[in-house]
Amino acid sequence: MPDNPPPAPASPAPAPTATSVSASTPHLHRSLRRFDIMAMGVAAVISFDTVGQIATGGGEAVTWTAAIAVFFLIPYALLFAETGAAFPQEGGPYVWVKRAFGRLPAAVTTLFYWVTNPIWLGGSLVFLAAETWDGFVFHLGQGTFADYAFKLLFIWIAILTAVVSLRRGKWITTAGAAVKVLALVLFTATAVAYGIGHGFRGLDSASFSPTTAGFLALVPVLLFAYVGFEAPNAAGEEMHDPQRDVPVALGRSALIAAACYLLPVFAILAVVPAGQVTGIGGFMEGARMVFGVYGPASGAVLTTVAVMFVFALLTQGSAWMIVSDRMQAMAAADGGFFSRSLGAFHPTLGTPVRTNLLSGVIATLFMLAAMRLAAGDAAAVFGVVLTVAVTTLLLSYLAIIPALVALRVRHGDVARPYRVPFGTAGFMCCAALVYGWILVGSWSALFPGTLESVLGIGYDFHALWGVSRLTFEGFTLGTVVALLLIGTAGHAVARRRRAPKPLTV
Repeated sequence: MPDNPPPAPASPAPAPTATSVSASTPHLHRSLRRFDIMAMGVAAVISFDTVGQIATGGGEAVTWTAAIAVFFLIPYALLFAETGAAFPQEGGPYVWVKRAFGRLPAAVTTLFYWVTNPIWLGGSLVFLAAETWDGFVFHLGQGTFADYAFKLLFIWIAILTAVVSLRRGKWITTAGAAVKVLALVLFTATAVAYGIGHGFRGLDSASFSPTTAGFLALVPVLLFAYVGFEAPNAAGEEMHDPQRDVPVALGRSALIAAACYLLPVFAILAVVPAGQVTGIGGFMEGARMVFGVYGPASGAVLTTVAVMFVFALLTQGSAWMIVSDRMQAMAAADGGFFSRSLGAFHPTLGTPVRTNLLSGVIATLFMLAAMRLAAGDAAAVFGVVLTVAVTTLLLSYLAIIPALVALRVRHGDVARPYRVPFGTAGFMCCAALVYGWILVGSWSALFPGTLESVLGIGYDFHALWGVSRLTFEGFTLGTVVALLLIGTAGHAVARRRRAPKPLTV
């Protein structure tokens, strides 16, 4: 994404500030440069757990992955490149929604955005990591003491990575981003070598023709895979030069992300026979097959890649904890969620330790609840919990995207180092396109099968999800309703604490 600065006005208006928030966080240190922002975007956005889930869509998954990259990812990145550079305050989307619509919508939106990540960490990420470790590194056994211990260790290492200072923690997420890209490149190259020697058997029965059923099944998880480029802005006041660095870093991250989804999904489908790709094991199932080209060394290579895979999952969770915990801490510090003490930043570490620890508790509780779901069926748990995370995250964008539009309309005089091509018209077209995708994705994730029924498309719910609709909707809708109640209650409690106390005589 090239820089595209407009002619500078005679007296550019400064970006609106969030004094009440920033004043509560005096321990922030500017430690993020352009490369760090790009690496954080790559670490957060490229989701190993969604690669296999996307590949379950068959040949048309490649078609839809490419189409959504063009018609969603690009306009989405353009929107957040402009807004992130113009409004670089700590807290990112919380500050944007608050300035556009007020504290209550901002508090509820931020809660949905934030809680996605401990749910995701304690659900699909930890289950995928445990399944990979069990199958390729060291046997754990489903539901055993070793299984629980591994999952708890995974969660709390990710949380502690977010607790350490950003100056040090950023190198862990950067290492994770590098390992992730390296593993995907190694897998894709090896898959090509395997296909040359053994034939691309998976392509024999693959159909790349897009279908409505495939679109409705894939759009929620693809949107979940591609969103997150605004995440580094949660640490906006910890960047050295966000006005210049954010647009360039997001552009590069978007290109890397698109390639790192499209190529591995195609590689999995090319070598894994149709019907054998599963969401929880897709990437490693393909790796088990293609790494046979290394002969006697294939076992060691596969184990090494499995360890890299788990490390990348861990740092992926860490990256999201780093940014989303800062957003929620900003909401608390600003008096938008229960107690301001949750927004306190550690004087030495410069991190919101209390919010970090709360995320760890939520992730642990969600992991324990997910272990009870579907009678311990890891694949069913993985799919349902991933859908919960997809739903809560996409719902947050129903307020975030309109907030970007409101800021563009009401504060068009704010200095914008980068602007979406074609000015306001281009910005509005991008916003409308992105919002349309989010609406379809949110509904399909929250009520799977309903649009298919309207369109006369067959949909076997239990066969696809491994649980009953009642269990599924109870888990997903129950989570959404609980978050709405918690967010509203948190704002109400904080509002009473903000209100001036009557004078006593």
